[in-house]
Amino acid sequence: MADPIRIANCSGFFGDRISAAREMVEGGPIDVLTGDWLAELTMLILAGARLKRPNSGYARTFVTQMEQVMRSCLERDIKVVSNAGGLDPDSCADAVAEVAEKLGLEPTIAYVRGDDLLPRMTDLIAESKLCQFESGEPIKDASAFLTANAYLGCWGIVEALHQGADIVITGRVTDAAVVVGPAAWHHGWSRTDWDALAGAVAAGHVIECGAQATGGNYSFFTEVPGMARVGFPWAEIAADGSALIGKHDGSGGEVSVGTVTSQLLYEIDGPQYFGPDVTTRFDTIELTQQAPDRVLIHGTKGEPPPSTLKVCINRIGGFRQDLNVCLTGLDIEAKAKLIEEAFWAACPYAREDFDAVETHIARTDKEDPESNEEATAFFRLSLKDADEEKVGRAVSNAMVELGLATIPGYTSVGGAPGAGRRFGVYEPAQIPAEIVPQEVVVLDGAAYEVSSVIPSAEVEVTPKPGPNAKPPGGPTKRTALGAIYGARSGDKGGNANLGVFARSDAAWAWLDRFLTTEKLQELLPETAELRVDRHRLPALRSLNFVLHGLLGEGVAASTRQDPQAKSLGEWLRARIVEIPEALLS
Repeated sequence: MADPIRIANCSGFFGDRISAAREMVEGGPIDVLTGDWLAELTMLILAGARLKRPNSGYARTFVTQMEQVMRSCLERDIKVVSNAGGLDPDSCADAVAEVAEKLGLEPTIAYVRGDDLLPRMTDLIAESKLCQFESGEPIKDASAFLTANAYLGCWGIVEALHQGADIVITGRVTDAAVVVGPAAWHHGWSRTDWDALAGAVAAGHVIECGAQATGGNYSFFTEVPGMARVGFPWAEIAADGSALIGKHDGSGGEVSVGTVTSQLLYEIDGPQYFGPDVTTRFDTIELTQQAPDRVLIHGTKGEPPPSTLKVCINRIGGFRQDLNVCLTGLDIEAKAKLIEEAFWAACPYAREDFDAVETHIARTDKEDPESNEEATAFFRLSLKDADEEKVGRAVSNAMVELGLATIPGYTSVGGAPGAGRRFGVYEPAQIPAEIVPQEVVVLDGAAYEVSSVIPSAEVEVTPKPGPNAKPPGGPTKRTALGAIYGARSGDKGGNANLGVFARSDAAWAWLDRFLTTEKLQELLPETAELRVDRHRLPALRSLNFVLHGLLGEGVAASTRQDPQAKSLGEWLRARIVEIPEALLS
């Protein structure tokens, strides 16, 4: 049985800390350096880059990091696995090879492709192979698609490592695959080692967003030391799939049951976490604090994955113009009403001429304000249309014209009038795994085809029951929910997820009884008309809510102030409720 393999993360998103790769390579022992550069929005950003300059749809920041650490990685036999290839993994591999040549190094570089479905779109649509994710209805029109990438699993990475690759660059694989691949390669797992693979997925999910596992975006950040410079995490994965989550000694932040629970709740749906390699049962995961900054993830069970792969589609949504006006002092609602009426009187188009119109008043003002800022609310008008000219200078000029003719204290936000901007729409789809093979290409070497098909099997999994505690009674006190409970939220396409967790058995028992779907919608009125799913994860002392449609057509198209729902959990924590005094003590 092989020793555990320590897999480090150095990037949680496209734009993360450049120095993190060097910090992880030089800060302590690791076996593999990984990073996650891709999100649904990132694919759209890379598509824009590729439209401007062919073959540039990859994360150049990764290439910069490789220039910083490649020599050390080769000297220490540290493998590198990254999805920074984005839309052009071959071009990214070539760019890394240029860096190697510049440094006088000769690493074996491989890339994994096969996820990009755009070149095959005509045939896939003709054969009704590409279907909508939820309804299963075949997609008929791909004329507006900018990207269409299947979420590949780990086995292309495994093959690349078997072929001796020092650096493996992928396109769109699942976020956890860059962790699962090295673990499966190191331990020699088969495609039916469900529990081991599921444990690695759980570990990969925890470290995929970098510092979010070590105190970043953590509800109880005031309890965490060194938050000014949080370190990045690593996962030490054993042969059975259990994983020790940690960080390099001396780095900021912490690894605790709380930080790991928080990240486990990030951007998930129900207890079954579907992936291309395995379905991970989050209702079986157990966490144990083994030492300071060391948390063991164990007990994770897995099931066979679906026979289809999820597909991330970005299409052109049209053009948008977002106009913002400050509303200051008294009569906020009346001021907003006048601005809206006056805008339409000045606008060269009628409201019904646009594909979509949304208005919103953000009541950030306070009673008896002690500063100009405390006196100010915001009126937001969002216009969308397929015609770029319709949402261009004419409409922004119409808002600016109101400056001296409408409300007292008129102040626009956003500078001078400007043109509309293009936006994209995210559309999830599915495709049979059997028709999306992965191709592993070793630079200056051979190419290898790897099947994406995973054998089916009947596997029975029993959820972990969680703590057996009773909710406390007695006197209550009106207190912010976040005084006791943590939360983590994020985007899932047009949906949002909101995970809430307790840090004691008694607090979990009260949360489970108190925070029903109806109570959540009462506390967050914005969700009142939405479909909301509630999922229990007792072993993690957690609830996860999925808010369908909160983000409309996805991050790039959303008109919410927080289009990625990152702050949704903190809004919930700020709500005042009656909490038993026994919990507060």
